[in-house]
Amino acid sequence: MRRPISLLVCVALTLVATIAWAQALPSVRPEQVGLSPERLDLVSSMLRAEIEKGKFPGAVALVGRKGRVAYFEAFGHRDKAAGAPMARDTVFRIYSMTKPLVSVAAMMLMEDGKLVLTDPVSKFLPQFSKLQVSVPQVDSTFARVRYTLVPAEREPTIQDLLRHTSGLAYGELTMNSPVKEGYARAGVYQPDGLPFDARGLTPAEQVERMAKVPLAQQPGTVWEYSLSSDVLGRVVEAASGVPLGEFLNKRLFTPLKMVDSGFWLEKEKMARVAETAPGHPIKVIDVSAAPKNHSGGAGAVSTTMDFARFCQMLLNGGQLDGARVMSRTTVALMTSDHLAGISTPSTPGELLLGTRGYTFGLGFAVRQGPGVAAVPGSAGEFMWAGFAGTYFWVDPKEDVVGVLMTAAPSPERAYYRRLFKQLTYQAITD
Repeated sequence: MRRPISLLVCVALTLVATIAWAQALPSVRPEQVGLSPERLDLVSSMLRAEIEKGKFPGAVALVGRKGRVAYFEAFGHRDKAAGAPMARDTVFRIYSMTKPLVSVAAMMLMEDGKLVLTDPVSKFLPQFSKLQVSVPQVDSTFARVRYTLVPAEREPTIQDLLRHTSGLAYGELTMNSPVKEGYARAGVYQPDGLPFDARGLTPAEQVERMAKVPLAQQPGTVWEYSLSSDVLGRVVEAASGVPLGEFLNKRLFTPLKMVDSGFWLEKEKMARVAETAPGHPIKVIDVSAAPKNHSGGAGAVSTTMDFARFCQMLLNGGQLDGARVMSRTTVALMTSDHLAGISTPSTPGELLLGTRGYTFGLGFAVRQGPGVAAVPGSAGEFMWAGFAGTYFWVDPKEDVVGVLMTAAPSPERAYYRRLFKQLTYQAITD
């Protein structure tokens, strides 16, 4: 009896080892892919110095080039209160880095023929028909702004959701008072200015509440960062017939071997979650139990390597390790400029990095040229980031992927994104 059990154990261990290996991108010495190891060490020095200053408890940083990982390091603490060190497999709340994931999900459904970018949102969510828009009017006599409600000139489309031109807003960001107040009354905005945690609402409740609030802009006229991705997640569910997390797991996470990505964590994985510093004033979302809805705007968790695999898939034109999840033509469409002729009072680059020079595609900020932004990069590079201190970018011209993960919501996030990015580019030697 012992012999078969021993054989079974050997087979099981072999499978575990294979799976563990398969989920990691291949690694090389930096000089093998045109990067200076000495110059890359400046990334390490910077992160250690900022941790010592108490700017954040810990970080994981990864730089890949030419399809291989040249730099992958962990620093500081995963959980400073518990004295737990940061590890490369630490799980992070990625907040708005969920948006590119749900954007890819929607584009997969486009490839399936289940939706068309010009489809009105109401085709899938009837509550989003006959919307109103809150329009500001300046009263020069009394030097004040009044708002009136007018019918939407057209319905928001799937493309509008993907590029944040739907007229939706974020309660914590919009200056449109009736919209802000409407989100607060509907329970989809926290008056303390923090990102709203919609995990306690069912998908139906979320849609019903949001559809009752007026839009902040006429659809298709202004780029305004917003709850569009949350609504897009509900569209994915309506078009696919399954919950957003289930769709992503089947069509994206499993094929790409993103084994630690999802919308909540099993008990045994909670010991790997990065926590904010003791006494940090901002409360982060609880990912220890299944939420009532899967937030396409801010609800996912992932690891540095998992997200690097997602980035490498995009850099490869929709495929990784023999698994194709999208056509290269779809990736090209997503990473093109979709804001031509659309007003951008605050640009995507200013929001993310504190610099102009970026437009927006379908789920990503896209760089417009090599010399138009105050950070290194190439035309066509695309990126996004998360509220709690996560960031990624993909540069097809330089064949570079960068991922930075922290658990540190802070106004200084943009500074660390810029610093990590410029220290990566200065290490390129070929």
